[in-house]
Amino acid sequence: MELKGIVKTYEENGNVEYIIKDISMTVGKGEFVSIIGPSGCGKSTLFHIIGGLTEPTAGQVWMEGKEVTGQKGLISYMPQDHALFPWRTIAENVIIAQEVAGVPIKAAMVQAREWLVKVGLAGYENAYPHILSGGMQQRAAFLRALLSPQEFMCLDEPFGSLDALTRMDMQQWLLSIWEQNKRSVLFITHSIEEALYLSDRIYLLSNSPASVIREIHVPFSRPRLEEHMNDPVFHALKQEIYAAMKGEQTNEKH
Repeated sequence: MELKGIVKTYEENGNVEYIIKDISMTVGKGEFVSIIGPSGCGKSTLFHIIGGLTEPTAGQVWMEGKEVTGQKGLISYMPQDHALFPWRTIAENVIIAQEVAGVPIKAAMVQAREWLVKVGLAGYENAYPHILSGGMQQRAAFLRALLSPQEFMCLDEPFGSLDALTRMDMQQWLLSIWEQNKRSVLFITHSIEEALYLSDRIYLLSNSPASVIREIHVPFSRPRLEEHMNDPVFHALKQEIYAAMKGEQTNEKH
C-alpha cells in the first residue's frame, strides 16, 4: 500500500481548514508498520481515506501497483472498539467479512472454528460477546479481520481500552498470530513501547494538520521477543521518539 501526497481539508465559516497535510507513506508486503501521533491529529481520518470511506481533497491511494483512491472493500479493518454484534455468537461474528465476500457460510464456519482454537477461544464458538473478557473480545475482533479476504489490515488502536497486563498479553498474542501469516499491517497506537515492540517501521505524525515528521526503522529481529524491550537500543529509540513527539507539541504551543 502506498499513500501519495494525501491532503484532507474541510470548510468552516468560509475558511479552509486542514486535517491532513501532504502525507506520503508505504507499507510493504508482509510488513508491520505503526503510526504514532497526538490525539485528534487525523490518524483515523487517514484510515477512512485508505478504506475508501472518505475521499481525500488531494493525493492518491495505491495498492498492488494500482490507484484505488475512493474504492471500498479493499482492506480489513479493526476499530478501537471490538464492534462485535451482541446478537451473534462469536463464530457468527468472526465470519461476517467472509459472508459479505460471498464465501459459503458452511465453509466459513469450518475455518472460523479451526482458528478459534488457534487463538485460544475454543469452547466459545457459540457464546455471545458479553460473556467474554475484554481481551477475548479483541481476539475475536482481530480474527474477524484476519479471516477477511483482503490482505491489507488496518488496526486502529485495538488495545487502547485494555489494562496494562492484558494489553501486553494481547501484543504477544498478536505477534504470534501475525508471524504465522505475515499480513501487511498498518497499526495506529499512542504507545511508543507498543509500536517499537510490534513494528518494522514507525511513522511519527505531527499535530493537526497531520504530516509525517519522522520515519523510524526498528532494528530488532523477528520473531520479536519480550526481551527486546530490555535492550538499550529499545530504550534509546523510545527516548528519541518521545523527544520528537514532545518537541512537536512544544512547537504547536508556540
